[in-house]
Amino acid sequence: MESLWESPTRRPPEAILTVVRVAIMTAGSRGDVAPYTGLGHALVRAGHEVTLVTHGGFAPLVAGSGVGFHPLPVDPRAELESSRGRGLHRSASGGGKLLRVVTMARALVGRMTDELLTAARASDVLLLSSSLGPLGHAVAEGLSLPSMGVYLQPLAPTREFAPPVLGGGSWGAVGNRVAGRGVSRAVEHVFTTAVPEVRARLGLPRTRPGAALRSRERLDWPVQHGFSPLIVPRPADWRPGLTVAGYWWPYDTDTQLPSEVRDFLDSGPAPVFVGLGSATVPDPERLSAEIVRALRRAGLRGVIQRGWGGLAAAGDDVLTVGEVPHAALFPRMAAVVHHCGAGTTAAGLRAGVPAVPVPIQFDEGFWAARLVALGVAPGAVPLRGLTADSLSAALVRATRDPGYAERARALGVRVRDEDGTAPVLAALDTLT
Repeated sequence: MESLWESPTRRPPEAILTVVRVAIMTAGSRGDVAPYTGLGHALVRAGHEVTLVTHGGFAPLVAGSGVGFHPLPVDPRAELESSRGRGLHRSASGGGKLLRVVTMARALVGRMTDELLTAARASDVLLLSSSLGPLGHAVAEGLSLPSMGVYLQPLAPTREFAPPVLGGGSWGAVGNRVAGRGVSRAVEHVFTTAVPEVRARLGLPRTRPGAALRSRERLDWPVQHGFSPLIVPRPADWRPGLTVAGYWWPYDTDTQLPSEVRDFLDSGPAPVFVGLGSATVPDPERLSAEIVRALRRAGLRGVIQRGWGGLAAAGDDVLTVGEVPHAALFPRMAAVVHHCGAGTTAAGLRAGVPAVPVPIQFDEGFWAARLVALGVAPGAVPLRGLTADSLSAALVRATRDPGYAERARALGVRVRDEDGTAPVLAALDTLT
């Protein structure tokens, strides 16, 4: 490894830093990738050499950040738009849909193994998202590399709430823990083919199903969680090694809004943002029409983001946009209507504006419930039951009751004051 002077903003100038080659490994949609661009940038600023290892289509997200990029195969958007992915729309919510996703992911994960191994062999430490955790841990073990989890959701079983991927809520202390264990086993099941193959390639002994999970827990394998303790406090019954670090904000090279967006914002009162991120929907034309009717009934202008669902609308009071940096757009909104993915939820909280949650699946119901409990959003409007009437009623509450704006503004100040990257940097020192 190479040595250099650490930046005085992080350590005294007389301190010597050992450069660590860090690979951050993640898979999934944009929301599963973007936070790691900001985390990686912070590690680069601290003097480390960082590579983001994820799907090739997300390479532009690290442009200008100083973070390297190693592409993985599999196009997540193409998979969601395939016949197999569209089948998820017909699944019931909760456990049934989770099983379908587990089956789909199991068929895809093996295609990424070769590139994960290649990237790992050029690294000193692996930081693993939950979407690749079990496989990445096997790679780290086989190559004798230290590793750490960097998760965007609270996945470890707890008595305090039901598993977020099942929508959150509570099934009672015992039920929550039992369900959490079941979800942990389901996640491991995604890798029941890929992990044994990797272990064999790297000369590791065969293990029984579930043995790796029990080993990580027994050894208190460290996991840093990229959300604020103000939003989800660390559960009291979590094992040692599980830390709630704070949010990792995406690295944004473009902090200026496009001219057409600026012109629209300047032409009238603050509009409402509506976007579903990487979610796909079965009938985007019908949904777009309902959204526009809801905005007009509530007397509000709207900025509608196409996203992967293909939302679109036209008119003097609405503007359809593509990818626009949330950090620049959201603070100028009267409210944000979104699917409550972890990343979009964080962006809305950071901006300090009220939200109208439209959860669709998995952990989105959990984050929606947190927004409601914190008093920065009225009741959720799940996508399956969304109508112009239900959405307009929620919009009226969110934008005309000053309590939502006041609470959102106050919470936004506190969230912006946190530094979620500092605990990761400190933990990285202990690993290396």
